[in-house]
Amino acid sequence: MPHSYGYRARTRHKFARDFRKHGLPNLKTYLTTYRVGDLVDIKANSAIHKGMPFQFYHGRTGVVFNVTQRAVGVIVNKTVGNRVIPKRIHVRIEHVSHSKSRLGFVKRVQTNRKLAEEANKQGVKVPLRRLPAQPRAGEIVKTAKTSIVTVHPIPYVFV
Repeated sequence: MPHSYGYRARTRHKFARDFRKHGLPNLKTYLTTYRVGDLVDIKANSAIHKGMPFQFYHGRTGVVFNVTQRAVGVIVNKTVGNRVIPKRIHVRIEHVSHSKSRLGFVKRVQTNRKLAEEANKQGVKVPLRRLPAQPRAGEIVKTAKTSIVTVHPIPYVFV
């Protein structure tokens, strides 16, 4: 049972920096632009204490609702009991990064549009939905090249 119940209690591993990644953040962190409606990942940078989010929000994805000079306002969903509460928090830009969670979806939409346009030109219907992993194609094993081996247990002999 822990003896401390502070604001950063039990975050020894959660807020630890990666190996050989200590020190102040890169200049790219400060030069990235955030716009209202962007999806951002909240990842607390323990080198910067100002504007650090509470440990619950570390690793969460949210939507930017406000942009200030040094920080962004993010709406993050928090499950409390049996309901989901949209929480509004302001976090400095050192602790956020653009989310890549939507890139796969956007890429899939673009490829589907191209496939649909080509199919319309040819007058063919193309399935655009994702399919689960299909069973592998069957094979015929020729017994002329391989011999059939019947596998059975060896009888137990008491010595």
